[in-house]
Formats: sequence, C-alpha cells, structure tokens
Amino acid sequence: MEQIILKNIRVYAYHGCLAEEGMIGSDYRVDLKVSADLQKAMQTDALSDTVDYVHLNKIVKEEMAIRSKLLENVAKRIADRILDELTDIQKITLKIAKINPPIAGDVANVSVKIKVKKV
Repeated sequence: MEQIILKNIRVYAYHGCLAEEGMIGSDYRVDLKVSADLQKAMQTDALSDTVDYVHLNKIVKEEMAIRSKLLENVAKRIADRILDELTDIQKITLKIAKINPPIAGDVANVSVKIKVKKV
C-alpha cells in the first residue's frame, strides 16, 4: 500500500465554539495522508490510475469552508467525503491545526488528528 501526502494545506476558516471565531476566522493548516494501491499508476504514468491530489485538496478546502464548532467534526466530514468520492483509498490520516487559537497563554496551534480505515 502506497501513500500520497499533502502537507501544510493553508486555509482561512471560521471554526470554533465562540461567536467571535465565526466572525473573525483563523488560519488553519491541514496535513493529509492517504493510502491506496498505486502500483498500476507506477506502470502506466496515467492520472486516471492514481489518486488525484488536486481532488484531495479541493475536498479539504471545500469542507474547511463549512463552519463547525469542533475540528473533530470538520475532520470527520473531510474523511467521509474522501472515502465516498475516491474509492481506491483504503486509509486516511488527517491532522487539522488551528494557528494561534484564542486561549489563554502562548500556544502556537492546537490540532486534531484522526485515522480512518475503509471498512
């Protein structure tokens, strides 16, 4: 099983439990790793035989644009949609980090990381 990795996808979004977060927004970074059989693509050199990372990035950006209170909810939506739309993917590791979260103290980011396997 091979992997395709998108690291540090930069997104501005409006997630959070506070009303201010919905108005002001925040910077986010998303790391995505998907596992799939890429052997055929290695031989054919054809985009149709691999997982299109442009499609992965599009899903991340579209789902990040939908406001949620919790990053856990956003992560699940992204993972569910990837598994639904890109049927060759067997496993997903996804990390969403909120940069400079509105909490007391000097915290660079807070993140949620999930791992999902196709059943």
